[in-house]
Amino acid sequence: MNARERWVKCMHFQRVDHVPDEEFGYWDDTLRVWHEQGMSREVRSNEDADAYFGFAERTYLPAHVEIAPSFEPQVVEETDKYRIVIDGEGVKQKVFKDGSSTIPHYIEFGLKNRRDWEEKFKPRLDANLPARYPKNRVNWQEMKGQLNDPAHDKPIGISIGSLFGRLRNFAGFEGISLLCYDDPKLVQEMISHMATLVVTVVSHVARQVKVDFGHGWEDMCFGHGPIISIKMVREWLTPNYARISEALRSNGCDIIFTDCDGNIMDMIDPWLEGGMNAVFPVEVAGGSDPVAIRKKYGERVGIIGGVNKRALIAGKDTIRAEMKRIKPYVLEGGWIPHVDHRCPPDVTFEDYLYYLDVKRATLGIPVPDEFAKRPEIEKIRGKWASERLGV
Repeated sequence: MNARERWVKCMHFQRVDHVPDEEFGYWDDTLRVWHEQGMSREVRSNEDADAYFGFAERTYLPAHVEIAPSFEPQVVEETDKYRIVIDGEGVKQKVFKDGSSTIPHYIEFGLKNRRDWEEKFKPRLDANLPARYPKNRVNWQEMKGQLNDPAHDKPIGISIGSLFGRLRNFAGFEGISLLCYDDPKLVQEMISHMATLVVTVVSHVARQVKVDFGHGWEDMCFGHGPIISIKMVREWLTPNYARISEALRSNGCDIIFTDCDGNIMDMIDPWLEGGMNAVFPVEVAGGSDPVAIRKKYGERVGIIGGVNKRALIAGKDTIRAEMKRIKPYVLEGGWIPHVDHRCPPDVTFEDYLYYLDVKRATLGIPVPDEFAKRPEIEKIRGKWASERLGV
């Protein structure tokens, strides 16, 4: 069974040799801290880390559903401690140089009213821009041939973008909330326009390559649920999710999920009604509960993520308890377990390696040879060589 077959079968609740071996990623600070704790200093990005730890890979199709062209980045002010910049989405923000925060301090947002939308944002969300598709036709033809080859062994995904989360980025949390009250018609128009963009791009590319999954993001929830009411979600978002889901399903793709942090429990029904059938990354500390989701929805909802990052922070006993908690539900299928957001620096390098060993031993995931043979990893893993790691 290759990685693509394993991924697709797992997400369809079918029998696999073992669940896919994936993780979500790391804060920049995490990698710097881990360098001091023994990790190779050659690991400087999430991509480097995926290869270093031996995780399974996915392939993403080159279909661009974000703003194009982006706003011209500008440095407005700079000191020894911070920069004030305008980023590619038109947001003015203070970025601290010491890396102490992965979230900048936002100062001003570009989307405040209909005029901003019509003049600054809507033209950058034109579905027919050539930049939305692979630029080099020769390379695209070659890539299509490789991806459509039955021997291609990695799951193939396509971005389905964001309907509300992207608008929240453009306007800010307060700004989009006020627009929902002051000009709900505009918000609905913007959501519909974004969905049309996604449907157009996805339909064009998915007709040419067999797609295994659609992957979006929203990030519209906090600890007590979504930014807007579920009534608004059902009226404004669900019908547009359905348009995107239909575009994928009509081209043979039936695994559709979106990335949303925070407490997503009230969002699952509206997502299901819109044709989505999996959730990611299921942030336990944010109020989401993957076990409760599995008990309530069964095979209707796949899960990607759902391992409580705070268990890794707490140490080895808690790591084992967390794996024991989720093990029976993971083994039912339809669940690819990994840390429920990017791994923070509070998790030590040693405890992260212990987590990987416990997860792999518990779920029958083979330990990658190159990972096991790295001297610095071999030395740390030797501390628990005589332990029974599976739970």
